[in-house]
Amino acid sequence: MKKVSNVFWISVFLVVITLFLGTIAPKGFEHVTGTIEDYITSSFGWYYLIIVSLIIIFCIFLIFSPVGMLRLGKQDDRPEYSTVSWFAMLFSAGMGIGLVFYGAAEPLSHFASDPPLSEPGTAQALKESMRYTFFHWGIHAWGIYALVGLSLAYFNFRKNQPGLISATLSPLLGKYSKGKIGTLIDVISVFATVIGVATTLGFGSSQINGGLSYLFGIPNNFTSQIIIIIIVTVLFMVSAWSGLSKGIQILSNGNIILAFILLILVFIVGPTMLILNLFTDTLGLYLQNIIQMSFRIAPLSSEHRNWINGWTIFYWAWWISWAPFVGLFIARVSKGRTIREFLLGVLVLPSIVSFIWFSVFGTSAIKVQQTGLIDLTKYATEEVLFAVFGQFPIGTILSIIGLLLIVIFFITSADSATFVLGMQTTYGSLEPPNSVKLTWGTMQSAIAIILLYSGGLQALQNALIIAALPFSIIMILMAISLYMALKQEKKELGLYIRPKTSKIKDKNRNHKNTTQ
Repeated sequence: MKKVSNVFWISVFLVVITLFLGTIAPKGFEHVTGTIEDYITSSFGWYYLIIVSLIIIFCIFLIFSPVGMLRLGKQDDRPEYSTVSWFAMLFSAGMGIGLVFYGAAEPLSHFASDPPLSEPGTAQALKESMRYTFFHWGIHAWGIYALVGLSLAYFNFRKNQPGLISATLSPLLGKYSKGKIGTLIDVISVFATVIGVATTLGFGSSQINGGLSYLFGIPNNFTSQIIIIIIVTVLFMVSAWSGLSKGIQILSNGNIILAFILLILVFIVGPTMLILNLFTDTLGLYLQNIIQMSFRIAPLSSEHRNWINGWTIFYWAWWISWAPFVGLFIARVSKGRTIREFLLGVLVLPSIVSFIWFSVFGTSAIKVQQTGLIDLTKYATEEVLFAVFGQFPIGTILSIIGLLLIVIFFITSADSATFVLGMQTTYGSLEPPNSVKLTWGTMQSAIAIILLYSGGLQALQNALIIAALPFSIIMILMAISLYMALKQEKKELGLYIRPKTSKIKDKNRNHKNTTQ
């Protein structure tokens, strides 16, 4: 481990402390994290909404700015991966398990049991369920990833800085980005990554357990989830050992194929016309109401505010805590692409696929609920998808494909995370030692187990919101630093939408002189 940095040892120490506290006092750990989570959501909900909205505005500004033509690398560099493989890897790392976990459960919850505004089970609740699901999984989520990924890729490949979060702040912090302040920034980033990925692993193990329980009667409990985490940990460590170009790329491409097969099958056997109609109608509603939803905090209604805290603020925190991991991974596979191509690819393509996914699985779940043959709201979140499949003629086949997809998404996310954590704790090395990657693989799985042990899925949610707050501040600094660097390069290269007035006058003056 001679290549590891101080960030590695400090981060490992913090993770070990967290594991220790969660092990010896699980109830106290849950109570403390719950209290902190309540305070953050009640006091900083407005802050999360404004920050994420400003990030989207900043990304859109860069797309239309002249700097959008700059490449992430030298101007003659070209992408290392094909567009299909690039999209498969960023999508698998960015959403993965979450899409399968919430694909049917979230729209169903918004419709049947916990609507954002309307009465449960009404036509209005149906439209709202899909609109807010699109909102939670659309461009706001990917905008968070895009900012971090773009900053890392720009400074790493164009400015030859190490692949560290602290390195992206060099225009703003100067020499301090490499000192103690830089170390603190990288430690916060690593810890947020560990919590974010551990939370997703907890969700993944819960859903694998839920599927096995629904299909084969295997007990849905903590013991089963530990066994699942251990088995999958071994699998993703094998993948991590094989390296980025082999393991993650192969698994990501396999994910996309499996996900596409499952999507098409459910689209065919599900309520096809309703899916198409609801997708079209809801997409319009989403675009029409996106500004209002982006700033909705419900200051005069505690009921609506609690809904926003439990869903929107939770999601914004989840995406922020995943941002250093997903952002760094997306940056790693995006060398050679232009800023405009990067932002359009990261913001638009995954959002559209997410909308299609939720339209197919969410509408199918709602339609099953409306038949009255089964009450899906009685099932745990991790079992809803399989309960929906059980109502279709090829339900067993769909459930098996779904389980396999979750496992591969699980492996891909954890594999990607071990690489990114290794990179962040070895001075930005693009080839972190296997010993470091395996250390982080063990750590994130252990955190997932402790969080499930101390309070189940609620403890996972609490940890996410807490870890996201400090990193959100770092994201603000990253946006400012990136803007400063791009503004300077724009000036150096003379990149303007229209020529400067002074330059036009100089050219006109020169032209008059030559004619005379």
